[in-house]
Amino acid sequence: MAGKTRRRGQHGVELTLITGLSGAGKSHALAAFEDAGFFSIDNLPPQMIPAAAELFSHEGSKVEKVAVVSDVRGGQYFEEIDRCLNELDSKGMTYRLLFLEAADEVLLRRFQETRRPHPLAPNGNIPEGVRRERKMLAGLRQRAEWVIDTTEMNVHELRSGIVESIVPAGTMGLVVTLVSFGYKFGAPLGSDLIFDVRFLPNPNYDPKLKPLTGVDKSVRDYVINTQASNLFFERLIPLLDYLLPMYVGEGKSNLTIGFGCTGGHHRSVAIVEELAKHYRSQSYNIIIRHRDIGKD
Repeated sequence: MAGKTRRRGQHGVELTLITGLSGAGKSHALAAFEDAGFFSIDNLPPQMIPAAAELFSHEGSKVEKVAVVSDVRGGQYFEEIDRCLNELDSKGMTYRLLFLEAADEVLLRRFQETRRPHPLAPNGNIPEGVRRERKMLAGLRQRAEWVIDTTEMNVHELRSGIVESIVPAGTMGLVVTLVSFGYKFGAPLGSDLIFDVRFLPNPNYDPKLKPLTGVDKSVRDYVINTQASNLFFERLIPLLDYLLPMYVGEGKSNLTIGFGCTGGHHRSVAIVEELAKHYRSQSYNIIIRHRDIGKD
């Protein structure tokens, strides 16, 4: 992830423009901004960006933060994006440009998995479409304040990376990322706190529950509705209730808490889901990441 700083313009509205290669994760990036309280617009033609920025800048507008995706889906209209960005610059409008990219082979695999057509692929030739798009966007990439390579990222890592590195500090208060993982795959790097929940009843030994995950209600009920879980939460929640405001007081903007079981499919996932529900009800900004839920 790389970036540079843009000086703020004279208008109060904060505008983030998201663009980049098809399949690089722009829709997930937009969702991260939306979770951070940005007014979000997908697939906006470039010609409408200056008008939208002016509209939100008018006195009386209650919109202070806007995130917009504009990309090659706009067809011939997208060719004018440089002119539209120059117009924003000439009017002194505040904006940041975020560019998402990924390796060609990863983009190809993502299109094959989703079976979506590439907007620039002639006769379904996805590699040629990726080549054309990369060439078309080369100048725009150079112009971007932020460039994120999503080659090695999953959806949760992309959203967490945006929250931690791009969404302005203070926008979301303390962002708490709850990570479920399997110890057999190793503990997650960068966690501030880690809890081992392998002492809880294991759904893996129930043939009906084994193929499911902690996201499924039957597994969550199996894990959560036990004396062991009740005693665990009776101790864990008061601890977190004490720690979270302390971290806020120290100015910490991001906190990552890991919960591990053996494989990362059942117990840790159920605990994370339950904790997320609890703390979202208290207006904390919670991000869930089930790191190993899809691994064998």
